Amino acid sequence: MYVLGIESSCDETSAAVVLMEEGKREILSNIVASQIEIHRLYGGVVPEIASRAHIEAISRITYEALDTAGITISDVGCVAVTSHPGLIGALLVGVNFAKSLAFAHGIPLVAVNHVKAHVAAAYLEYPTLKPPFTALVVSGGHTSFYSVKTHTEFCEIGATRDDAAGEAFDKIGRVIGMPYPGGAAMDALAKEGDANAIKLPSPAIVGDNADFSFSGLKTAALNYINGERQKGNEPSHADIAASYTKVIVDAIVKKTSYVLDSEKTAQLVLAGGVAANSHIRGALEQLCKKRGVEFCRPSLKLCSDNAAMVAAAGYFEYLEQNFANTSLNASANDDGN
Repeated sequence: MYVLGIESSCDETSAAVVLMEEGKREILSNIVASQIEIHRLYGGVVPEIASRAHIEAISRITYEALDTAGITISDVGCVAVTSHPGLIGALLVGVNFAKSLAFAHGIPLVAVNHVKAHVAAAYLEYPTLKPPFTALVVSGGHTSFYSVKTHTEFCEIGATRDDAAGEAFDKIGRVIGMPYPGGAAMDALAKEGDANAIKLPSPAIVGDNADFSFSGLKTAALNYINGERQKGNEPSHADIAASYTKVIVDAIVKKTSYVLDSEKTAQLVLAGGVAANSHIRGALEQLCKKRGVEFCRPSLKLCSDNAAMVAAAGYFEYLEQNFANTSLNASANDDGN
């Protein structure tokens, strides 16, 4: 079945066609219209600008996705759209476009949770992967562990209690002059610095839990940078990136170890935009190899927001007959309310 996926939860407008069948996953197109250059002028995503850019791009890239896949809208068996969580204005563009397209052509419509879509990206490159398994989603808005019971049923094991790892990377990256988004630049710069140069607090919450808190780490790093500048010194950006990255990676490895022990899982899926971070990928790969756990992580192109992952998640919602109707609305919250 051809599934048309539509994604507009933040600053990427994306449409994709994925062929989903039992044991077969084939991405026929995955078009992404990035807004990075626009938002770079402001040092971060401006919600109103993001919404307007989605409006300008969504129709064009949807039909480009269909053309690239070599099909027409009449060949589509299901339209899947991200409905939550995300920026409400941005989500509304995708939801309303998908509703109009689906109901104008009599095609079933399914709503997709953005976090579940990130996890579903793994199904596209690991066709034998099936629940139950454990997933770690690391992104600009989430740093969360999930017990994936079925393709559509998730149970949160632990999460950040305030900010997320992706936002933490972007914030300090911006302070030391990294271009938006700061995550990729911080990743590269961290390889050049001394990871033990600066002592920073761990974002891993103390105790038997799978929770994080990144606000204190951000404050500590900011205080260090400002303190050095007040003394007339410009601290080593490479050392900051390396030390900051190390403490985040160590915390993620620590909590992942706890989850692997408590869940007795045989498979770990790493997903989300920050799953592209080479330090996190490498450390978790070593951990899983040591524990004898299969480590599934999507390729870099499927870590960032894209519609192929939405189509993959939508396929399983379709199989469960979780169809949406014209009352479908967008929500900024994880629970869709």
